[in-house]
Amino acid sequence: MPHTEFAPGLMMAGITPPLALSDFKLIAFDMDSTLINIECVDELADAVGIKAEVSAITEAAMQGEITDYKDSLRQRVALLKGVTLAQIEQIYTDRLRLNPGAEELITACKQAGLKVLLVSGGFTHFSDRLRDRLGIDYTRANVLEVAGDTLTGRTLDQAWGDICDGDEKRSMLLQTCAQLGITPEQAIAVGDGANDLPMMGVVGLSVAFHAKPAVREAANVSIESGGLDRLLEIITS
Repeated sequence: MPHTEFAPGLMMAGITPPLALSDFKLIAFDMDSTLINIECVDELADAVGIKAEVSAITEAAMQGEITDYKDSLRQRVALLKGVTLAQIEQIYTDRLRLNPGAEELITACKQAGLKVLLVSGGFTHFSDRLRDRLGIDYTRANVLEVAGDTLTGRTLDQAWGDICDGDEKRSMLLQTCAQLGITPEQAIAVGDGANDLPMMGVVGLSVAFHAKPAVREAANVSIESGGLDRLLEIITS
């Protein structure tokens, strides 16, 4: 959709600001490269010396060049066999950082009464820690199988299915809306990659954060410089 520049590095389409946070009841975030600064699967691959190979698959999936996200994730996870829990902990501690403005945006949303959902094609080793750290209400992510203290190269099936891909992100968002008794139009979705497009397509306000071109094009708001809290320039409490 055609975008106009609301402010430097802040594009919008299909909306007329200012919007009110109180008009929304739920905000959903992607995790990797949206809420946080890294792609966790790529950093895990770095621990076993294959970051370049895995990063290339990740980039193709995020650009939408690989249409089967589940297959692409299985390929990448298989390459992670042998990564230890200690290495995962070190990545969380040493490399994972919240993106600028993440805490400020979540705090503003919670103060306005919104619930917070984290939906990730990444892994519960990271999403569960972020849930507890940020007071996130709902999460969905993939579970890495562990034997002893090392990854097996597989994910575990969960009650809702096997792998959290774009369709599962959309499904979880819609389920959460139903659970809260709200419409999808009362939800905000924030993402950066092609697997975020399904959930961004059903909400009242879609937000691209330093995103891939197809995602920027599809979003109501595209934050192209600065932090996540720049959304508060358009939607106010």
